[in-house]
Amino acid sequence: DTEPVKVITGIRRCGKSSLLKLMVQHLKDTGIQPEQIIEMNFESFDFRGMSADDIYRYVKERIVLGKRMYLFFDELQRIKAWEDAVNAFRVDFDCDIYVTGSNAYLLSSEYSTYLSGRCVEIKMLPLSFREFLDFHGFEVRETQSALGGRRKQVFDKSGERYELREVFDAYMRFGGMPGIADVGLEQEKALSLLDGIYSTVVIRDILEREKRRGQKQITDPTLLRKIILFLADNIGSSVSIASIGNTLVNEGLLDDGKRKGAPSAHTVQAYVNALLESYFFYEIKRFDIKGKAYLRTLGKYYIVDIGLRNYLLGFRNRDSGHAIENVVYFELLRRGYDVAIGKTGHAEVDFIATTADEKKYIQVTESMMSEDVRKRELAPLQSIRDNYEKIVLSLEQGLDASYDGIKSENLIDWLLSE
Repeated sequence: DTEPVKVITGIRRCGKSSLLKLMVQHLKDTGIQPEQIIEMNFESFDFRGMSADDIYRYVKERIVLGKRMYLFFDELQRIKAWEDAVNAFRVDFDCDIYVTGSNAYLLSSEYSTYLSGRCVEIKMLPLSFREFLDFHGFEVRETQSALGGRRKQVFDKSGERYELREVFDAYMRFGGMPGIADVGLEQEKALSLLDGIYSTVVIRDILEREKRRGQKQITDPTLLRKIILFLADNIGSSVSIASIGNTLVNEGLLDDGKRKGAPSAHTVQAYVNALLESYFFYEIKRFDIKGKAYLRTLGKYYIVDIGLRNYLLGFRNRDSGHAIENVVYFELLRRGYDVAIGKTGHAEVDFIATTADEKKYIQVTESMMSEDVRKRELAPLQSIRDNYEKIVLSLEQGLDASYDGIKSENLIDWLLSE
């Protein structure tokens, strides 16, 4: 019951439509009459060929005079000039409006200026580790260990007991797409679900959207897939647009006789932007801690769901260090932080996480067991001369809970914490 249009954004199949259904259910449970609620899903055949004018007419015919209306529009980005209809509803009727979209183009400059200050974005991501446990019917309980300490264990619905690490490994394997809870943690079924998500993102949100925009930049599905594979393989590594083009050429991936040399940086950038707009990858910028400024140099990319990465590259245990970094990055976003990479001299801090009133420096590593790794991970944090919290997250944290004021936390416990 507030003025702004609520826009729910995120990659396909991360639960936006389910969130709308839950909101509708909530309204009905709190006494709103069904005729006050209008739902339209533009992926459905009923509404596919509609224009903005058709939508306006459809809604207008169903308005109950003297009552507040609740309008729910799912995947509205498919409709040309949808913002005209939404704006008209705001002006003409007493209504509360909810929209979902699986492409950031929905909120890109021309639209957001049109609805500027009148819309609020609700960002959705796949499931966190805690949500994954919940969705798959796992419960974490603390049990007494033989040495008198406490340890966490996981129980499923039938009372089977698992080690926390086993279930975390399942999360790192299958990822957090909510649909996997319907098919179960079975590799074949999970793969076919992830394949479906991948295809819809690529075809509907990238290739089809280009056609709708009348742009001819992204026309080569093969090149698009190669760029996706390159970014998926290089999560958490410094990547420049030029390096993507060069690598593809050096690996012979782009030389099919027709092409001379690398695709232009402009082309690669267009493909990468399309992947960012469809929420498939997220880009993170570097921040110079001493100079207190963002750097224009190389950024890094993280993939929205670690299960999608395994689907693309195969389930082999590769650079698990970058994979856990990927999980920490999205957990920080879920917890409402702005996240950057920290640069301090020649060293790097994995993440600087800030909100309006706090700041944390975070290093992520698989193990803190060896002296060498400890030195390497702690040095960048030790070089920062301010009093903000500094944390190292690892799967094997060794014995020390802190090193000169730098906290050492178990990554899984951190993911489970509030």
